Amino acid sequence: MERVALYPGSFDPWTNGHLDILSRAVKMFDKIIVTVAVNNKKDAVFTGEERIKLIEESISHSEWSSQVEIIQFTGLLVDLARKKEVNVLLRGVRQISDFEYEFRMALANRRLAPEVDTVFLMPDEQLTFISATIVKEIAAWGGDLSSFVPDNVARALRDKYDT
Repeated sequence: MERVALYPGSFDPWTNGHLDILSRAVKMFDKIIVTVAVNNKKDAVFTGEERIKLIEESISHSEWSSQVEIIQFTGLLVDLARKKEVNVLLRGVRQISDFEYEFRMALANRRLAPEVDTVFLMPDEQLTFISATIVKEIAAWGGDLSSFVPDNVARALRDKYDT
């Protein structure tokens, strides 16, 4: 039986922390479906399609890229898990505040779909401070993004923020 996990997130933008989680998760699962959440209530820097392209580009040279599928979704994650016949959700946790939120979400998902479990992974400790909010702030002010996001994402952010 193939071990498959969904790795959901807005990924706006895709960061080195996300990449670190994914690169370790492919060692535990046969396939990871990165699910790019599109929330029309949030102001996104990148469209869903742009985020998918940036993720694809950032992993294209990885030996494990064939283990990753990247899709866009809107709606309840457990509904997507059922549709894809996946029973594991993969979530990154950087700090205690992330865990508290993710723990509540995992319990809600379990209530909605008892067959779906959540697995938490922590990024490398040197990446735990990276957040989309911080990355966007640095990009808006033309700061050095090299230790925060893959090169292709840094270029795309510079283009978006015209810096």
